[in-house]
Amino acid sequence: MSTSPPQKHGGAIAPKERMLRAALLGLVALLSACKVGPNFHRPDLPPPPEYKGTGSTGAVVPPPNPQAGTWKSASPSDGMLRGKWWEIYQDPQLNALEEQIAPQNQNLRAAMEAYLSARDQVRVARADFYPTLSVSPATSRDQVSSHRPLIVSSTNTGYSDFQLEGQASWEPDLWGRVRRSVEAAHENAQASAADLANLDLSLHAELALDYFELRGLDSDARLLEQTVNDYQHQLDLNQQLVKGGIATEVVVAQAQALLETTRAQLVDVKQGRNQYEHAIATLMNKEAREVTLTPAPLVMTLPQVPVGVPSQLVERRPDIAAAERRAAAANAQIGIAISAFYPSVTLGGGGGFESTNVGTLIQGPSALWSLGAQATELLFDAGRRHALTDQAKHNYESQASTYRATVLGAFNEVEDRLSDLKVLEDEATTEQRAVAAAQHSLDLSNQRYKGGATNYLEVLVAEGTLLSNQRTSTDLITRQYVASVGLVRALGGGWDMTQLPH
Repeated sequence: MSTSPPQKHGGAIAPKERMLRAALLGLVALLSACKVGPNFHRPDLPPPPEYKGTGSTGAVVPPPNPQAGTWKSASPSDGMLRGKWWEIYQDPQLNALEEQIAPQNQNLRAAMEAYLSARDQVRVARADFYPTLSVSPATSRDQVSSHRPLIVSSTNTGYSDFQLEGQASWEPDLWGRVRRSVEAAHENAQASAADLANLDLSLHAELALDYFELRGLDSDARLLEQTVNDYQHQLDLNQQLVKGGIATEVVVAQAQALLETTRAQLVDVKQGRNQYEHAIATLMNKEAREVTLTPAPLVMTLPQVPVGVPSQLVERRPDIAAAERRAAAANAQIGIAISAFYPSVTLGGGGGFESTNVGTLIQGPSALWSLGAQATELLFDAGRRHALTDQAKHNYESQASTYRATVLGAFNEVEDRLSDLKVLEDEATTEQRAVAAAQHSLDLSNQRYKGGATNYLEVLVAEGTLLSNQRTSTDLITRQYVASVGLVRALGGGWDMTQLPH
């Protein structure tokens, strides 16, 4: 059996050439399985076995460490917070405000667009897996010189040329450069998604903080309003005593001064409340005049925050996830840099039709094609590739150190908030006893004053002491709620790594 050599213009491809091309494609497929550079492993940072500050009633004592070590894959847990974590406070007004952040806040929208841009970059990187195809139809009418050398008088000097050609070019990913590029883009997109989640958590936490601070000022305002009424009653009583000749004008002046001082404190509290109301409006991307919150003193029961174990923290904090994904992206860049040391191979081909007559353009005799391959190896670059590889390795070490610092900071932040809750709980209990003692002291002073056993200055001192302790007690309750929100924020809210896009 005889075979004819391959033809460039038309004709069938010879069996030997088909075998050669199949072998070449098989070799390319085999080499494409290679991927240079290190694979990513999470930087080591063993978590502590448990938190030491879980003695507060505002935090749930964590369960024992999971079996087979302190690390487990990210997975939802019944003992952890869920998505809308603010609902644990069971405050309908807070819930309604929190729901308005996602659709309104412009910073959150900007972060969303940044994530979508990073996700598009993954598609850009993946495009390098595939060949580029192009088509170039052309037509021309040419006139050659009738006086050119060796011209035959009967030769036609004008002709048409119709072309319909296509080209294909592909650089197989022999050393994993494209795969590492896709890997880096994917990790960066996940880091951007974690940044978005972290901003979302921060905004919701900030709104909750402002809301509880506002509610705390409502409690303070209610206390001061009651005190103003009591002091007004005391002033009226002293004025009656002066008219009866039982007391002097000095007593009235002292009572008036205490009353006005308390009224000034009430004005200051209301001004502070307005500022928190404006801050809440800003978080919801609204004008201050559009948000008016009904005063509501902070009289709820502080909820327990499920803490979990320290090993779960790396699954629950979006900033930790972002740092880890950036370390993974930096690791992929090492493989990209190393791939530059290997030769690049480009496969190309083209084909189409060409004819002087449009009627015979799409016919077998008008066909043309070509196949080719090119390999390029850089021999000398004055150390540029080595420098880029070292740079990529240093960038990875920098990101790995940032990851470890973020994790360590997260552990300490949780410990700080747990410590805050424990200290504030003890302080609030002590302050409640101080308020009771100050109230008892005032009652005794009033009895002594009415009985003529002491002057009004003793009553004034007792009233001032009671008000100071009452305001301190109210402030401690507010600070407990602030610390509780801070603990939720430190634990990552209701987020976990399973929410990262794949």
